Amino acid sequence: MVVWTDFERTTIQDIFSKIDYAVVGQAAFSRCLIVYPWTQRYFGGFGNLYNAAAITSNPRVASHGKVIMEALEKAVKDMDNIKATYAELSALHSEKLQVDPDNFMLLGHCLTIVVASQLSKAFTPEVHAAFQKFLAVVVSSLRKQYY
Repeated sequence: MVVWTDFERTTIQDIFSKIDYAVVGQAAFSRCLIVYPWTQRYFGGFGNLYNAAAITSNPRVASHGKVIMEALEKAVKDMDNIKATYAELSALHSEKLQVDPDNFMLLGHCLTIVVASQLSKAFTPEVHAAFQKFLAVVVSSLRKQYY
């Protein structure tokens, strides 16, 4: 079980209240597909992903980015029970989609970059630490069905 400090809990909720899910989701997911091109293999049905311009303008990438952010919002709303919140999603990604679990961490890195750019000076080292802890718990929860 994860123990959250009041600062961490408030910080995570504050971050998610300040960002536009559609903008941040599209930017983070696009960045992941561009920086780590092997992650594209799971999205063959998304159409043209041949270059950065195609990826960043792809409506299916934008839509999936928002879906990712909405899934993260569920974890924000139930920070004391993230593993149970993501049990079904973990099973889907491991058993049906067979996504490499390391990709969750890669997406988390991309999300951190985008959130940091959105929050600018408000993304202090303390805020960064709280956000990384949150993402580590999310990634761990998504990896749960793999082992």
